[in-house]
Amino acid sequence: MRCPKCHGENCQIINEVTTTGKDFSAGQSCCGYILFGPIGLLCGACGEGKQVKNTNYWVCKNCGNKWKV
Repeated sequence: MRCPKCHGENCQIINEVTTTGKDFSAGQSCCGYILFGPIGLLCGACGEGKQVKNTNYWVCKNCGNKWKV
């Protein structure tokens, strides 16, 4: 692989991980438990959930240019 900017061959693949959302909301779980009992506790704990996104990039070690695979 060659860098599109400097045309160097000293390139490496890196993986970038980004996360969004929440894993667990104690407030929603407590409200669910108060309103609906143990079933509400489970439903309140579900929430939106965490989303993980992996993106691979090439990085030139000569000039530092980064581009998607």
